Amino acid sequence: MGDGSITPRFGNMRALLGIVAGAGASYGLYKLLSGGSFTKNKKSAPNESSGVWSSESSEVPLPPGSLLARVSGLDVVCPRPVDVASGESIQQSSGNLDPQHLKMLLSCLVTSSNPPDRCRILLTLGNSAAFTVNQNLIREFEGIQIIAGFLSDPLAEVRVQTLNALNNLCMNIQNQEQIKVYVPQVLELIEMSPVNSDLQLAALRLLTNLSVTDKHQHLLKKSITLLLSLLVVSKEALQIQASKVLVNLSSNPDMMDDIVQAQAPASVVLLFDSRTATAVLLRLLTFAGNLKAWRPSVQVADELRRTQDCLFRVMLDESSQLHSRLVLLLSHPDVEIQSQVARILT
Repeated sequence: MGDGSITPRFGNMRALLGIVAGAGASYGLYKLLSGGSFTKNKKSAPNESSGVWSSESSEVPLPPGSLLARVSGLDVVCPRPVDVASGESIQQSSGNLDPQHLKMLLSCLVTSSNPPDRCRILLTLGNSAAFTVNQNLIREFEGIQIIAGFLSDPLAEVRVQTLNALNNLCMNIQNQEQIKVYVPQVLELIEMSPVNSDLQLAALRLLTNLSVTDKHQHLLKKSITLLLSLLVVSKEALQIQASKVLVNLSSNPDMMDDIVQAQAPASVVLLFDSRTATAVLLRLLTFAGNLKAWRPSVQVADELRRTQDCLFRVMLDESSQLHSRLVLLLSHPDVEIQSQVARILT
């Protein structure tokens, strides 16, 4: 921390958290801010994943396992969207925490040996980091390194709250310079966590914000196969988030060589289907449109055709099923999907 002389004046951590909560840091339920239609060839809006979080977890533990092993010969099931009751938004006073409160919270986080207390502190820091002034203060207090240290916490809920806090901090360009060094650890969390878990979703939200601009996208070059695999084994919420990252990466021409060479499950083309949730399908069509806009040389295309199971063969080669599936989507009931498909085919 920037000032090692700052120590809490309260008897214990719960007292401090009570004071901060009393000052207005209420715990609202997370509310996704990415409403509205999805536009072709556009990256995810920088603030779409910023939000405030509740201390309740909806994680359903599933047996962990290799994603790549799960996608082999898997039938794709795409659940329909479900209505989710929107929770309360955090009160505006969360942005008015005094700097000394943030310092004390970071100090308590370092010294805490109690997992529930760590969760509450991270939740409070994460909610406060939805505001620019606190994003800057936490960075200046060396809080990013402190918070990121809990990515390896043995408790899954602590890791989730850590990712949520880093996600909000990542809305700040200066903070991204510090957060980017944790990308390998975040990717490992995605790969090793149960499919559809809160851990995977929180990690993908962070990667979405970090990949909005071209500056740090190269850090995700080796993650294409992982993201494609998640598309075919996960439920709608995770499919949406994985596709957002793929859209961001495919919007950068400098990333295209790595994308088309990546190994891809053949079943990814089965997602281009009217039974796929509209929110997922729209983003997949944007991804496909970005891929179709790439024009390889004859020599490069021939070399890619000889690369077994690469994305080029799965989605771009003449032998791919994608074209015929896109034609069927021209009769999709959603007008925006029809429009995107027509643009890709012309």
